[in-house]
Amino acid sequence: MKCFDSNDINSLDKIFRINLINSCSGFKSANLLGTISTEGNTNVAVFSSVTHLGSNPPTLGFILRPTTVPRNTYKNIRDMGVFSINHIFEEIIEDAHHSSAKYPEEISEFNVTDLEAEFKEGCKVPFVKNSPVQMEMKYVEQVYIKSNDVIMVVAQIEKLFVNEHLIHEDGFIDLSSGNVVAINGLDGYAALTLKERFGYQRPKK
Repeated sequence: MKCFDSNDINSLDKIFRINLINSCSGFKSANLLGTISTEGNTNVAVFSSVTHLGSNPPTLGFILRPTTVPRNTYKNIRDMGVFSINHIFEEIIEDAHHSSAKYPEEISEFNVTDLEAEFKEGCKVPFVKNSPVQMEMKYVEQVYIKSNDVIMVVAQIEKLFVNEHLIHEDGFIDLSSGNVVAINGLDGYAALTLKERFGYQRPKK
C-alpha cells in the first residue's frame, strides 16, 4: 500500500495533490444549488459538500471556497436568503458538471446547458427539473473556518420534494432507485446501488 506522509503531500505536483486529497475522503454528495439574484438572474452550480447537520430542525450545510473571487451562488444566497438543493441523477451528469465553469453573473447556467429551471408555487428560487429530490432552503448562518479559509453555510429545509416511489414506509429515501449519483474526487461521477439496510444497532449481550 502506498503511503503519503505530510511532507510527501506538500511536495506533490499541484494537480496530483488536489485530485488525491479530494478523492481520499470517499464518495461525496452530488448536488446542484439553484439561486436567483436580486435582478432576477438565475444561477445553478454543482456542489459536492452538502451534508446533514440535524433533523430537528431539518438542517444541512455546505462548504464554500474562499470568497476572494466572485461567488455568484454565495452572493445570491446572502442577498435573497433562499436557494434550492437538487440531487444530480445519471442523465444530467455532463451538464451538471459543466455548471462548475465560471460564467459571469448575468449568464445563467440554465441557458448554456440542457438543465431546465423549474419554478414552484410559493418558491422564489429555481429548481432543477426532473431531479428526484429537491429542497427549498432558507439561509440560517455561516461559520468561517480559519484554518482552511472556507465558509460553512448552514441552511434549513423549508420544503422537501421527493419522487413518491423513492420513499419507503419508514421515511427512508432510496436514492439509488432515483438514479442519483455520487461524486468521486473533483470530476468523477459514480452510479449507486443500494445493497442493504440495517436496523438500529445495540450492544451485544
